[in-house]
Amino acid sequence: MEILQEILVLITFLIALGYMVTRFIWKPSFAGGSKKKDKTACGVSGCGCSD
Repeated sequence: MEILQEILVLITFLIALGYMVTRFIWKPSFAGGSKKKDKTACGVSGCGCSD
């Protein structure tokens, strides 16, 4: 029973460590985030291309 508890603690620690790394150090592309909008898109720059 003691080995099972140690395995669960290790898994919990690894999940927490993985969260901290992806939150503060490395931001993978699949995690989302803010996408920069194209400032030259139709309707944004006032070029008159949209109705």
